[in-house]
Amino acid sequence: MKQLIISSINSNLNNAISLLQTLDESIYTDTSVGPYYSSIGSHMRHTLDFFDCIVNGLDSNLIDLTARKRDEILSTNKDAAIHFIYQLQETLVSYVDVSTDYLIHVVDDMGQGKVTVNYTLESILAHANSHAVHHYATIGYILDRLNIEIKISGFGYNPTTPVNKREGI
Repeated sequence: MKQLIISSINSNLNNAISLLQTLDESIYTDTSVGPYYSSIGSHMRHTLDFFDCIVNGLDSNLIDLTARKRDEILSTNKDAAIHFIYQLQETLVSYVDVSTDYLIHVVDDMGQGKVTVNYTLESILAHANSHAVHHYATIGYILDRLNIEIKISGFGYNPTTPVNKREGI
């Protein structure tokens, strides 16, 4: 199962690379779309931060999703984001043979303070992938408002969305 999850994540990350390779830097950093005025780059950075927390917390068995690095280079430089994704993909592939017979402590803030929840490696990776899809959907919204049409099949849609409603951006 872990191999399928990692393969799915890497496929999803490949879609992000395809998107980033088609965008101009000015579109990547554009913050003109309301109501939040966030850029595609900020959503990409946020998505990658989530994965980075997982990678950095595995050895200590404490993944702290509230301790994101928020590296602005990933928000403002799409080539840096692409490079980060390639490194992340290599790291994820290395997890295929990692023993996952233990629970991982994950810290998050649910809005009323930090809480620690136990996950498996598979469950936190699946959560991160769903989180990425959610932000890809927001990126699709931003592109639509900027009148930019890019076709990447399924981008921003959960795989369980009926195919007739899942066109991608």
